[in-house]
Amino acid sequence: MTERITSWHGNPSKPHFAPPPGAVDAHCHVFGPMSQFPFSAKAKYLPDDATPEMLFALRDRLGFSRNVIVQASCHGTDNAATLDAIARSKGTARGVAVVNPEIDDEQLEALHDGGIRGVRFNFLKRLVDNAPKDKFIEIAARIQSLGWHVVVYFEAELLAELRSFLDAIPVPIVIDHMGRPDVTQGPGGPDILAFRGLLESRDDIWFKATCPDRLDASGPPWDVFAKAVSPLVTDYPDRCLWGTDWPHPNMQHAIPDDGKVVDMIPRIATTELLQQKLLVDNPLRLYWPELEQA
Repeated sequence: MTERITSWHGNPSKPHFAPPPGAVDAHCHVFGPMSQFPFSAKAKYLPDDATPEMLFALRDRLGFSRNVIVQASCHGTDNAATLDAIARSKGTARGVAVVNPEIDDEQLEALHDGGIRGVRFNFLKRLVDNAPKDKFIEIAARIQSLGWHVVVYFEAELLAELRSFLDAIPVPIVIDHMGRPDVTQGPGGPDILAFRGLLESRDDIWFKATCPDRLDASGPPWDVFAKAVSPLVTDYPDRCLWGTDWPHPNMQHAIPDDGKVVDMIPRIATTELLQQKLLVDNPLRLYWPELEQA
């Protein structure tokens, strides 16, 4: 694997939608720079550098105030690039780490001090070789005292298999990209209904209403995605998050325009109240609770 790939738009449009003040892009990544933060030997893709400076410039262009930087699989369990980006943000970014199951409490505390507020468990076989559920449960128990949550990434076909694992996690859970449902089935299709069943099973499961570019092959304006996802945001307004997914890992064959991705927001969060919850209130509760308490 030697050829580096670019998966983000070089000149994204300015969105028509203006996010509310304090809006958070709650799902994005940084890559490298490789000269400073090498990629994992187990990485399944080798991206071009996507630096903190690039991320924050995009944030400003799109009208957002804060970022939640999620550790990308290409960096494995070395969270140095994510921590560096958080440090460069001057308090406007927090993060989600991927950790070695053998991590000790001192290392977890250091991640917390560096702005990490959750750990990610990835079950996508195309991205990870091993997902040890028993070790993940142990990690989830150990992060309780830090006030963290767990982010889980899986595909819809795995949901039934993962239910007992998810039930055993003792901290709040955030589901990446709604568990990648087949949105062509519509809001009443089996994938969305199964996901609703998960949300109904406990009141501390959140989800990211994200990635129309990944989930809706029809292309912009992603009408199929909007139709399937809008009812979820309406029915679970206090448990939804949103993010750009920049720099769109592995989307090099269908690179999305971030301005158009942002313009999906008012189509899935159809009122100002829903937009406020999706973009400001909900992510602050998870990632900046001290601001809510101030």
